[in-house]
Amino acid sequence: MEVHPLDPASSVAPYEQLRAQLATRAASGDLPAGTRLPTVRALAAELSLAVNTVARAYRELEADGVITTEGRRGTFVAATAAGGSTEAADAASTYVATARRLGLTLPEALHLLERHWPPK
Repeated sequence: MEVHPLDPASSVAPYEQLRAQLATRAASGDLPAGTRLPTVRALAAELSLAVNTVARAYRELEADGVITTEGRRGTFVAATAAGGSTEAADAASTYVATARRLGLTLPEALHLLERHWPPK
C-alpha cells in the first residue's frame, strides 16, 4: 500500500492531509476494504512525519469508521469505508437539491458548507 506524499507548503495540517487522503481513497475503492495499512511508525518514517501526527490521523479515521485496528494483526481499511461513498453521494444530492430550491449559487452553497464544517 502506497501513501501519496503530503504537501509541506499546504496550510492544511499534515495529519489532516493524511486523514483526508486515506478517507477519500477508501471511499473511492482505491484502498479496498481489508487493505492493510502500514504501522504508525513505518508510515511516519516513510512520510518524514512525527509518529504522533500519523497516530492522530489513524485515531480520527478509526473514530470515523474508515479503518479498524486489530491489535497485533495491524490496521486495515474497514469493510464499511467504501459503503460510505453511497451515503455521502446521497447526502450531497439532497443538499444540492435543497440549495437549488433555495436559489443558492454553487459558490454560495460551498461557502455555507464550509462555514458549518466543524474543525477537528
